[in-house]
Amino acid sequence: MTDKNQHVVIVDDDPHYAELLGEMLSALDCLVTLFTSPVAFLESDIPGDSIVLLDLKMPQLDGVEVIREMAARKITARIVLISGYDSGVLHSAQQLAKAHRLNVVDRLTKPVMMKDLKTVLANLEPHQIPNNTSGDLRDGAISVSELREAIRSEQLELHYQPQINMKSGELVGAEALVRWRHPHRGLVFPNQFVPFAENNHLIGDLTARVIRMAVEQTRYWGENNLKLRVSVNVSAENISSLALPEQLSRQVEQHQLDPSMLTLEVTESALMNQRITSLDILTRLRMKGFKLSIDDFGTGYSSLSQLHRIPFTELKIDQGFVMDIDHDEESRAIVETCVMLGHKLKMNTVAEGVETQKVWDLLKEMGCETAQGYFIARPMPADKLLSWYDKYSGSPDTENIHSP
Repeated sequence: MTDKNQHVVIVDDDPHYAELLGEMLSALDCLVTLFTSPVAFLESDIPGDSIVLLDLKMPQLDGVEVIREMAARKITARIVLISGYDSGVLHSAQQLAKAHRLNVVDRLTKPVMMKDLKTVLANLEPHQIPNNTSGDLRDGAISVSELREAIRSEQLELHYQPQINMKSGELVGAEALVRWRHPHRGLVFPNQFVPFAENNHLIGDLTARVIRMAVEQTRYWGENNLKLRVSVNVSAENISSLALPEQLSRQVEQHQLDPSMLTLEVTESALMNQRITSLDILTRLRMKGFKLSIDDFGTGYSSLSQLHRIPFTELKIDQGFVMDIDHDEESRAIVETCVMLGHKLKMNTVAEGVETQKVWDLLKEMGCETAQGYFIARPMPADKLLSWYDKYSGSPDTENIHSP
């Protein structure tokens, strides 16, 4: 059953095929607008809540060029790609649209059938405009002094997203995600200030503060009979400081915490510069008992060489692959390969971005050890996690996993 009177815009240079699609969509109670010229489409006023069926193979402007223009114009309409090209080309075009932060929701191979359109429209969630303003704050740009004061005066806080052992259903860890409780702007999310910190040489102080808060929280949970491994993201600047292993060791010793309770997540891109220095630092961190996770695995340029060089204990599969495994064969194959690789290298595998029961079930079949995502729980303040755990504890059945 589709939402009555959804506005669907068809962009296809074949007038006969465009009309055929229009007739099928009209039969599904949709309001239809046809464009056989991609130029005319781009020159029109496209409603933000519409659905655009975009053909890739058009002589005047091809679908990839249209995607580029839609991104430049920050068009927020939901996009369904259609084409007679093979699935690999469609998949690549979909990934390109996502990389441009367009709201691409599905892809269909020609000839498109009525049942295909019905399924796509029925599965569409209520329209949400994607956030294309990452790094900006509504009231203006932040300053170096403002962020430095936030770190110094303890305006930062951590929210924690639970990580579940997929076999036992046990809560085994949580990822610490920083938030800025600004005195005037309210709660500010990391994509709005972490890149700024990296570009202004504040990421070292920011990460040090986050790690200190995570260590203190882990000790507190331990004192309250909750043994929980906490993961913290570290940046390229962090792993260029030769003093980092000693600094972290002193922190865990001060709080009488086992260093294995702290997992440091490092992205592949952070490892690309100063390779010798980062290898030195990460090897010594492992020698001191800390866990190391390679984050967003599969999105970098030299994944396998990094696994060979650095003593990682955990492989974290990028959510961009995980979220699509229930309907995308390529993503499913990549995730299966990552899980198998993790097993061969005796590494814990963590899937992030688990948002549905079906994705959970598929990951469990693959043998993935750990999962995190909205299907389990959204990130939450530390005190909320305890109350969430009280409700969850003793209920490994995934049907009973829910946010507070």
